[in-house]
Amino acid sequence: MVEIKSDAELDAMREAGRVVARALAAAREAAGVGVSLRELDEAARAVLDEAGATSPFLGYHPSFAPTPFPAVICASVNDAIVHGIPDGYRLRDGDLVSVDCGARLDGWTGDSALTFGVGTPRAGDTELMDATREALAAGIAAAVVGNRLGDISHAIGGVVRAARCGTPADFGGHGIGRQMHEDPPVPNRGRPRRGMPLRHGLVLAIEPMLMAGGRDGYCTDADGWTLRTTDGSRAAHFEHTVAITEEGPRVLTAL
Repeated sequence: MVEIKSDAELDAMREAGRVVARALAAAREAAGVGVSLRELDEAARAVLDEAGATSPFLGYHPSFAPTPFPAVICASVNDAIVHGIPDGYRLRDGDLVSVDCGARLDGWTGDSALTFGVGTPRAGDTELMDATREALAAGIAAAVVGNRLGDISHAIGGVVRAARCGTPADFGGHGIGRQMHEDPPVPNRGRPRRGMPLRHGLVLAIEPMLMAGGRDGYCTDADGWTLRTTDGSRAAHFEHTVAITEEGPRVLTAL
């Protein structure tokens, strides 16, 4: 079931989104050569605690996972695409890190992700991140009243194809509100003018994931969570929670 939010509910979601933005900023600021992924999680967790928010990630247990997720962020490094578990791995010069974070505040949820390099950039990483940001921007620009869901997917997919990147077909964006994952799903490829009409008050988490090798295949680590590229190429992930409004897209997870 697709839930349409009132303007007051969008304002409440914006407050949850601000917490997510601050938590991501804290994780990124904490990152550096020698810093563990667990320390990034601790930095984000401190922001949630200070805001009186809880994590929709911590303890989340979807059907595909063997165990509940044990952290408040996903931290995915280099060839890891999404859902990486923050552990004792210490960041190295040249690592490419994607951090995904959510927050639940006063019954409403925000979800966002970013990718950044540590130390000296590796060849192609800047272009990969730029293409992923461009795909997110294209998806957000298509999130307007009068368009259809497929227009968002088509806009993202056009950037993916132009950049000669891959994207995991089984994973994409989603509706969001009182729960982190709500209807409708938002694929990162699709046909224009297809799918449900976009209405004022619909809120979507739009999240392109691009794989530099150009293939769409992925594999899952033994932990049952971490998705990796099958060819060892690097991946990037950017995401915002976005409300469709009569005035245009409203990004709820910006700082």
